Amino acid sequence: MLKAHTAVYLDSIRPKKNGLCSVKIKVTYNRKRKYYSTGIDLTPSEFEQTLFGKRKTNEQKEFNKKISYFENKANDVIKDLHIFSFDAFQEKFLENRNTANSVSFAFDKYIDELKLENRLGTASSYECAKNSISEFRSGLTFAEITPKFLKKYQKWMTDNGRSISTVGIYLRSLRAVYNEHVIDKSAYPFGKGKYTIPTSKNTKKALTLDEIGKIYNHVAVKNSAMEMAKDYWIFMYLSNGMNVKDLCLLKWKNIDGNILTYKRAKTERSNKEQKTITVALKADSLTIIKKWSIPSLNKDAYIFPHFSNKMDALQMRKAGKQLTKKINKYVKKIAIAEGINKTVTTYFARHSFATVLKRSGVQTEMISELLGHSSMSVTESYLDSFENEQIQDKTDSLIAFKKAN
Repeated sequence: MLKAHTAVYLDSIRPKKNGLCSVKIKVTYNRKRKYYSTGIDLTPSEFEQTLFGKRKTNEQKEFNKKISYFENKANDVIKDLHIFSFDAFQEKFLENRNTANSVSFAFDKYIDELKLENRLGTASSYECAKNSISEFRSGLTFAEITPKFLKKYQKWMTDNGRSISTVGIYLRSLRAVYNEHVIDKSAYPFGKGKYTIPTSKNTKKALTLDEIGKIYNHVAVKNSAMEMAKDYWIFMYLSNGMNVKDLCLLKWKNIDGNILTYKRAKTERSNKEQKTITVALKADSLTIIKKWSIPSLNKDAYIFPHFSNKMDALQMRKAGKQLTKKINKYVKKIAIAEGINKTVTTYFARHSFATVLKRSGVQTEMISELLGHSSMSVTESYLDSFENEQIQDKTDSLIAFKKAN
């Protein structure tokens, strides 16, 4: 009968920016291996000294003790399992978290769960948050997370040139991991009167109708990467501000005549019922589909040639990121060539869709529905301010009395 076995492993293949490597427990079963973080980061030389050195520092002795604890726990879990499976092992090995546990270890557990759900983009974001927090305080435990600690981390981040927006993203990730654990509420560091996660001022990313026209009318070499980028940007703009992943996921079954319906991948795992987004396909949209699609009688085939049914979630994510990078590269070049003084990206397509409709007099409620938003407040953050020219024109009525003289 096959038996799982463990070993202490240093992930020296993927060192962090500070040169430290994650110490993990490697579990091998039936020629398959999985790695579980201990929350400890060491250099290769520190790892050797911590595990095998005769003269250890007090810190190295403490690390050795923690590593032994995790390895012994892994072996105990394996012994208790009548039938071994990695899922059963993980559930037992990662249970019973409390304020004495490693924050890095808890992050790894949460990241593993995200990966199992194929939420790879979110997993990557949490990985960045974990690495940043670990760099600021190695070996951090939940008991050490206090309002004072969080304020110090925020200052350290901004002192090192990181934006308030990034601080907010990382600390919201930390709060989510914290909330996964049963922790004494009196020690909870977030919220009113304690520590409030900062929010950055929303940077508007909408183009004017005139600027959109310049992109639309830009002449690119036929069948070039630039022409494809321009067409895709226009298609996403016309398709209710669709994002690149949703564009790649479109299948022929999503089209019925001149109507396209789809559900946003971003809201796929929402607790609420997913909204179906309805797009009125314009003549330009149909032309773009005809130009860049792969025709198929199979309704389950992808429209555009970037995803395939043979790809797994990781391959799809890489393909989507590559396409996004390509579109952004060439649309930025088009913007420069057309004298648009904005760093235009695919995200501008979504903001521009919402803002142009708002400026055209469309009610916010309808815009919210077309975008597939869960609330009006989300939609309002997309809406750019009216152009100065429009404000000037509309407020001319304030001095209309001068015309009577």
